Amino acid sequence: MTMPSGAVPRPAVPVAATIVLVATLGSIYIVSQFLRNSVGVIAPNLASEMALSAAEIGLLSSTFFFAFSAAQIPLGICLDRYGPKICMVVCAGIAIAGAILFARAASTPGLIAGRILMGIGSCCYLMAPLAVYARRYAPNQFATLVGVQLGLGSIGTLMATAPLAWSVSFMGWRHTFVAVAGLTLLAGLLVAWVVREDGPAPGAHGRRETLRESLAGTLQVFRTPSVGKLFLINLAAYSSFVLVVGLWGGPYLTHIYGYGLTERGDMLFVAAVAQIVAAFIYGPTDRLSRSYKIPVMTGALLTALVLAIMAVVGRMPQGWLLVWFVAVGAVSAYTPVMIAHGKSLFPPHLVGRGITVLNIGTMGGAFLTQTVSGFVINLFPLTGGAYALDAYRLVFGLQALFVFAACIPYFWAR
Repeated sequence: MTMPSGAVPRPAVPVAATIVLVATLGSIYIVSQFLRNSVGVIAPNLASEMALSAAEIGLLSSTFFFAFSAAQIPLGICLDRYGPKICMVVCAGIAIAGAILFARAASTPGLIAGRILMGIGSCCYLMAPLAVYARRYAPNQFATLVGVQLGLGSIGTLMATAPLAWSVSFMGWRHTFVAVAGLTLLAGLLVAWVVREDGPAPGAHGRRETLRESLAGTLQVFRTPSVGKLFLINLAAYSSFVLVVGLWGGPYLTHIYGYGLTERGDMLFVAAVAQIVAAFIYGPTDRLSRSYKIPVMTGALLTALVLAIMAVVGRMPQGWLLVWFVAVGAVSAYTPVMIAHGKSLFPPHLVGRGITVLNIGTMGGAFLTQTVSGFVINLFPLTGGAYALDAYRLVFGLQALFVFAACIPYFWAR
């Protein structure tokens, strides 16, 4: 799709106010990113302490994304009816409860319940800030703000690698999640203090929508041309990164290379840093190329290629392994442009619901790939406490095919 040439003028937001706002919204998104990616580093610890199989590890990680996805349509309605500030403050309380429950869990059901609450509690920390940006800033600034938001949020992904490994080695994973609950409380209070309450978004007729009109607007989102095509690319895009960094990268490094807690945390840290840098780079590429599809297609096809290389090679020298993890983070960071493309499809009164519907694809794809990959790996025997190299090769290969297949319908999106 070609970028629009004109935009409705909006009052300029002072630079200082923008910095404070973006920093605040970024801080709460850091929590969400940390929680969703936190299983990757501690997966071997959980498997050992709680006697979890690969299928159970995959299910444990993916339930966060299932809960997150299930909350998106109600969230979209709430964003447009009640405003993003209220949504963020309420969700902070749910995320805190989830982190504490996870930390105190004595069984697999307890861990899963904690992950579910964390998923629900984290469901709005990208969409609500994007709704704030969509209301206050010009359309040609939106992709850049998305890139900054994702770049800041990726600090949470970063914290879920080497820093998490350090914290777990220092005070254990249970105390670490109690500390995360405390940090979530601080971030929620910061949002309550800094973010201005805009109230509900006006409907198509310039007034607050009724509940019936809100539900009808959600159906209108699904009927919007190209939504289905963008939904499919959303399924494949983010799921590739979290499949590696958020779940199986840690066990792969332990089972195939013999890495310990600190070593696997350091390697995943590198991938997270690469994504942070790349997210800032990807942000303005839609304006530079005057197209949403060119950056997205480029990133998606490169992601499929990187995954396919590991599926074929399986194991590589240490230097090339480092390059591969850097590539996983960098090439999969095209999400800002993909989100901007989705946002461009909807009128202002449907933006909240529109981007949350597409986000169902983003998080639903993570749930799907993590759940399926757990069962795939579980098909292979556990020998000496480790899964075979072919198990990981198959998982990476299937994900490469998934991404490539999603690119085909997206090519025809408007």
